[in-house]
Amino acid sequence: MEEIILTTIGLIRHGSTEWNLLGKIQGALDTELTEEGREQARRLGARLRGEAWDGIISSDLKRAKESAQLISERSGIPIAGTDSRLREKGFGQVEGTTLQERLDRWGPDWLQLELGGETDEQVRSRWLSFYADLSVKSPRSRMLIVSHGAFIGRALETMRLERRDDPLTNASLTIVRQGTAVWECTLYNCTEHLIV
Repeated sequence: MEEIILTTIGLIRHGSTEWNLLGKIQGALDTELTEEGREQARRLGARLRGEAWDGIISSDLKRAKESAQLISERSGIPIAGTDSRLREKGFGQVEGTTLQERLDRWGPDWLQLELGGETDEQVRSRWLSFYADLSVKSPRSRMLIVSHGAFIGRALETMRLERRDDPLTNASLTIVRQGTAVWECTLYNCTEHLIV
């Protein structure tokens, strides 16, 4: 018996920002795309033109919202809204800092310190809450989600699909499908649309 596919989701990391280039942690801070980041989103939109997606939902942070808008303009896939549950993981006091600044302030064990950030469990809970609502409102849909690297990573953990050795690239596309049994990943961290 053939497995029934309940939902297909395209997880998109937003285009690049100035802070990405500087190696600063952005977290919940509302940074903007660079012109390169805008072009990355346009290229992804062109790639998605003609594909059967029902809509695009994005984080409400500027870098994700603008990426979604540019993808929509190029692809013709409609914007279906924004959702604050899709925001990047909050990193507390380390937001806005480079690795060297973190080492200078808190030492090499800064990752082990309590610096006011969200836990991975809290981020996974946000994803599960969002997905529960989506599966009720839009069952068996094909939806693009524009979000952030750490958030998408934690979402993939809930599906047992995260690859810690392959960090998500800006404007990358990862496609996952939920069947009646388990989630499966049919495309991971794909950036072929960015190759000139």
